[in-house]
Amino acid sequence: MTAARRVVITGGSGFLGQSLARHLVEAGNSVVTIARGASAGDARWTHATWDARTAGDWAKHLDGADAVVNLAGRSVDCIKTPEHRDEILRSRVDSTHAIGSALGTVNALPGVWVQMSTAHIYGDPSEDVLIDEDSPFGKGLAPTVGAAWETAFARSCPAGVRQVVLRTSFVLGRGGGALTTLTRLARLGLGGQAGHGRQGISWIHEHDMNRIFQRAIENDGMKGAYIATAPAPVSNAEFMRQLRRAVGMPIGLPAFEWMVRIAAPLLLRTDPELALYGRYCVSRRLREEAFEFEFPDLSSALRNLFSRSQ
Repeated sequence: MTAARRVVITGGSGFLGQSLARHLVEAGNSVVTIARGASAGDARWTHATWDARTAGDWAKHLDGADAVVNLAGRSVDCIKTPEHRDEILRSRVDSTHAIGSALGTVNALPGVWVQMSTAHIYGDPSEDVLIDEDSPFGKGLAPTVGAAWETAFARSCPAGVRQVVLRTSFVLGRGGGALTTLTRLARLGLGGQAGHGRQGISWIHEHDMNRIFQRAIENDGMKGAYIATAPAPVSNAEFMRQLRRAVGMPIGLPAFEWMVRIAAPLLLRTDPELALYGRYCVSRRLREEAFEFEFPDLSSALRNLFSRSQ
């Protein structure tokens, strides 16, 4: 059994942060979540507030911590107005710089900084191309934001602190995220493919995501950038087919591209490109380091998530 650690999670009030906090506490660690809003109300860990732009009183929680995990950033599940695009970029870069500034004020630095990033940094190739950590970055908003995020991290992380970047794919969990919206559509009979349906969905069960975070915290040999994704990406059409099966809905009306481009901003208040574009990612580095997924395929992941909810 590994020794208990003290872990600080910045941007810890969202779906991923709360899931990770529960996972780490249940493994015997102590956790501090730091976010703009008030605590989610779980008494098992400490919560502090920050403005996500500057160092402040919250920095005291970093002093002597074993690890800091940065998940801070505005949700991309929105209509991409110029204002929202700017907020998405600044929320990631500014919060990362704020952590770096705060670490400059502490007496004892954490041993590791685990930095969230995005698998969308690689762009949107065709379905016959598998992306791994050696693939080139793409162009557009997501790759630009991802690259700026990682550059801010590299510049902000103090010397001597181990650096781990997790380029995260679509995290499947019952506590929030895009799966909630997709499940609702599937149960209404609207869970068919979006557009041509061949676009890739790279996904990971929240439990395996938390296990990768924990591994990054505990394993001193884990350094640099990793794609955090299950080893079996699927097409949009296949993902929705398996989701319909998981929720017990035999039909799913498909949405042509023009329908998605109209309905996504008007009805779901989100960006249609989140449904119409995708990528098939695998992690060469996790495979080479023999990380074993508990949910390596989509059917087992969805079966686990929906059996727990029924």
